[in-house]
Parts: sequence; structure tokens; C-alpha cells
Amino acid sequence: MAQQPDKARRSRARKSGMSAEQLTSAYRDMLLIRRFEEKAGQLYGMGLIGGFCHLYIGQEAVVVGMLQAIEKGDQVITSYRDHGHMLAAGMEARGVMAELTGRSGGYSRGKGGSMHMFSKEKGFYGGHGIVGAQVSIGTGLAFANHYRGNDRVSLVFFGEGASNQGQVYESLNLAALHHLPAIYVIENNKYGMGTSVERSSASHDLSKNGSPWGIPGLQVDGMDVEAVREAADAAVAHCRAGKGPFLLEMKTYRYRGHSMSDPAKYRTREEVQKMRSERDCIDHARTRLAELGVDEAALKKIDDEVKRIVQDSADFAQKSPEPDPAELWTDILVEG
Repeated sequence: MAQQPDKARRSRARKSGMSAEQLTSAYRDMLLIRRFEEKAGQLYGMGLIGGFCHLYIGQEAVVVGMLQAIEKGDQVITSYRDHGHMLAAGMEARGVMAELTGRSGGYSRGKGGSMHMFSKEKGFYGGHGIVGAQVSIGTGLAFANHYRGNDRVSLVFFGEGASNQGQVYESLNLAALHHLPAIYVIENNKYGMGTSVERSSASHDLSKNGSPWGIPGLQVDGMDVEAVREAADAAVAHCRAGKGPFLLEMKTYRYRGHSMSDPAKYRTREEVQKMRSERDCIDHARTRLAELGVDEAALKKIDDEVKRIVQDSADFAQKSPEPDPAELWTDILVEG
């Protein structure tokens, strides 16, 4: 029978006991994602980034806490809101920003853009523009691990809107049937494009979505990186022990619109400001670090480092040449 999350088991504001060193690393990664996304928004406004661009501002604790719990050789796959996942996976800010601007120095040599970047070296398998498509692919990655008999795990990120896609349920069924080492992470930021989750989902506890197949689930405070890390550790241990898939619902929030073209008029400014002022994951981590004895000078050093990395990525992207026209004929066919 599926393990059902109750009030005693929910990972909300509990502290995982992260050390000052671990939390400092998490703070740095979250801040890098925040500043990178802010810069990407600026470049989009200047016309230097074209097409779709979905920013991750507000949700940084989810991917940072999750990726702190995995090891080299594990896999990560996500949707179109993917820049934060790339940076948390260790991909270079220069390469990500250059791809956003369609330059040859990007991870897909300027041909993929915001939603289509990959790094096999870092275990990052995309960025996918089709809603829910990455869930099937991520399940396939977990199946490959199971078939090879290794102890690798696959982290599969998707939103609450995608959680109602049919292929998601097909994937959960297959994962449970074969005891696949897949961790399904629902990033519930409350709004699927412009529709509130209350209007689109009959279930108000998405951590139970795996219950029909006996998949255990936890509902997690996704605005608290320590709570995320605690839940991630439990899910990873479950999968590495050969117990099959695990599902995590991260209760998070995006501050910006669904994409850069979305004015987000379906929610009030007061709602957004309340989350920013009371629940911001970076502010929360900074407060916790002060409690752990990390001084302002150390945090200022991180702030300055992050600013340099982000500005360097923007400079590199604008100086990097556009793809050679011959690139139109590459990456089209793979011969077996």
C-alpha cells in the first residue's frame, strides 16, 4: 500500500541539519540562478534573446536542494523552465547564456535556444518544450539504469500543470511496475501558464498522485532549501536501495510570468509581494546562515563572485559569433 503523507510526515519547514558549508554552497547556487535569470530577463527586453524564455525566479531552492543530494552519474531532466537546472547541474553560465542569445558558443551551438540545451557530461538531458514529454524520457533513463544494474537515479522535474498529462500516469505505472529508480519532482508553483492549480486539479495534494501504483510521496516546502534537501536525501536513498520510484511535490512559487510574454494578470501584485517578502528562499537561507555564524563579509564575497560570473556570461554571449550557416546541416541525422 502506498505511503501517504500526513502532517507528521510532511517535510515543511523542518530543518535538515545542513552544515554551514552545505548551506553556503546552496545559497551561492540559488543566488547564481537568481542573478542569471534576472540578467536573462534584461537581455530579452533588449531584444538579444528571441523566442520563448521561461524564468525560474522564486523556485531556486527546489533544484538546488534536489541536486545537492545526487552524485556524478545520476541524471537530470526537466521542462522548458530549465536554466536553473542547468546551472545547478554545473553547466557553465557562459554556455547557457550564449545559447539563450543564439550564439555559437552556446551548449547547442546557438540552435537550441532556451528550451533545448543538453550536457551529457553533467548528466543533464534537457530542457523539453512539449508539456510532460520529459517525464517519459526521464522514466526511460531510469529504465536504462535498472537494465544495467547500476545504482544511478533519474531526477524527473515537471510542473503541476504537466502532472495531469496522460503520459505522466503511463510513466508512473511503468516505473512502479519495474521498480525503476526514478524520482518524480512536481514543481507546484500554483499556476500552469495562467490557470491556478485549484481550477485544474481535483487533487490538492499532488504528492498522492502515485498512490494508485503504490509510489510513496511527500509534500515539501519548496521555498526552504533545507526541507528540499531533507526530502531529496530520503527519496534518493529509497531509489538506491532498489525500492522503486518516489514522488515529491514541491510547493513553490514563481515571481515572474509563465514566460517573458506573460503579464501575469491572473494574480494580484499583493500575492506576489507577500511571497517575496515572507517566503523568499534566498532571504531564508541568508537568515539561516547568519544563525550558523556565517558573517556578512563571507556572503558579500559570494554576492560579488556571482555578479562577476553573470556579467561575464552576458559579455561572452554578446561577443560570441552567430552560428555558421553550415550548422543548418549538422545534428540532423545520427547514423546507427
